[in-house]
Amino acid sequence: SNEEKAATAAFFWWRILMQIIVNGELTIMQTVTLFEFLKRTGMLGKRFAVELNGKIVPKSKFDQTPLAEGDILEIIHAIGGG
Repeated sequence: SNEEKAATAAFFWWRILMQIIVNGELTIMQTVTLFEFLKRTGMLGKRFAVELNGKIVPKSKFDQTPLAEGDILEIIHAIGGG
């Protein structure tokens, strides 16, 4: 039935969404890697450091680091000056 199809679609849609905390704010997003998240948010190409659940993630590991429900992500922007 149409109701069953709608319920199934809603279930699968919910399964690909997750909640994470980014710089102290709750964010609901699709399941992605850290690299994909940073790309979607326009961070790539900028100077920053990333801490995931209390541990620094090296830039070389961004594409190998999946984000998961409940993760706590801190993005620290580098500020130049002299």
